[in-house]
Amino acid sequence: METQEHEIYEYARKRIKQKKRLYFHFVLLFLGSIFLFITNKWLNIGEPNNWYVWAITVWVFIFILHFIKVFITDSFMNKNWEREQINRLMTMQEKKIEQLKNEVENKKTT
Repeated sequence: METQEHEIYEYARKRIKQKKRLYFHFVLLFLGSIFLFITNKWLNIGEPNNWYVWAITVWVFIFILHFIKVFITDSFMNKNWEREQINRLMTMQEKKIEQLKNEVENKKTT
């Protein structure tokens, strides 16, 4: 397999793994929420407080952060973005080195 094809394959495999974990997280959130509700309401654990609402709210917030990471952050901060940033920083460093060389040469001639 060619290097570029291998990179594309690895990126696709990584994205599928991320999405699979997110879907599993959603199912776990759904089933866990039902469990917390049943525990609080039917088994009267923690009555009279509705503590399950707070637990589910925190869990949903964590799920939203996971969703943002998978579908928003990682979708545009991929390998291409990394390469562009590396190339941009290397170009800036090369310009700075060239500028410093020119300054040193100007001082030598003066």
